[in-house]
Amino acid sequence: MTQPPPSQSPQSQPPESQRSSTPVALVTGGSSGIGEQTASRLRKAGFEVYAVARRVDRMAALEGEGVTTFAMDVTDDASMVAGVDRIIAERGRLDVLVNNAGYGSYGAVEDVPIEEARRQFEVNVFGLARLTQLVTPHMRRQASGRIINISSIGGKFYEPLGAWYHATKFAVEGFSDSLRVELSPFGIDVVLVEPGPIRTEWNEISRESLTETSRGGAYEEMAGNVRQVLGRADTSRLMSSPPSVVARKIVKAATAGNPRARYPVGRNAGTILRARRLLPDRAFDAVVKRMYLP
Repeated sequence: MTQPPPSQSPQSQPPESQRSSTPVALVTGGSSGIGEQTASRLRKAGFEVYAVARRVDRMAALEGEGVTTFAMDVTDDASMVAGVDRIIAERGRLDVLVNNAGYGSYGAVEDVPIEEARRQFEVNVFGLARLTQLVTPHMRRQASGRIINISSIGGKFYEPLGAWYHATKFAVEGFSDSLRVELSPFGIDVVLVEPGPIRTEWNEISRESLTETSRGGAYEEMAGNVRQVLGRADTSRLMSSPPSVVARKIVKAATAGNPRARYPVGRNAGTILRARRLLPDRAFDAVVKRMYLP
């Protein structure tokens, strides 16, 4: 099905005199964790911030900090078009897009319903891509802008029973690398932020999906082992970091004069990525098996 074109209606452009002189940022997935922390820190850094999510009631604290919040579903095209139109109508500009909305759904490829696999791609990849389509014309007219895509170290390595999630993050990595070169002539930066294990509700959602899809099946024992490893992100401060660490890195990426292409962030993120880069596939397979399949 063909997507509608990006919204570029002239009536959404306010007169030059009404355009904000303050940089404007849009953060998706703003109702908790990394998104909530990022919206708060960008506001403190001097941005006019719009935080969006499906659960508006959970963003009341951000409203109290001066962040504008409203509902947006990144699987609903009309919701995204209306949201970008609103920001341009109110501010006349959009300087930073933080594509943070996403989730992890785990389970064996054999067991995960294909509808759930498609939904994970809709949220983690196509929602991100569609918002990018919508904001790019405005950034191109400004001859400036920054698109920050929240990927994961999971876009560079792999886990058993995480194939669908890792596939979405590998896709975000490739999409962003191509987009970075594509948009550079127009003054638009594209940045990847790659968190390692972070203590957020993402962990609980991934473990619940893993348990549910594997119960009573051929992968149930394997799922128990993988669940234990995933659970350590919530229980061990030596293995994981709080979402504030990622939020600080996102603000750095948003404000740097010449941002890096990618920012690994969080405890053990750099170590895992270096190991993946240096080890042959079979050797890295052995490490993964030792961690997840004792």
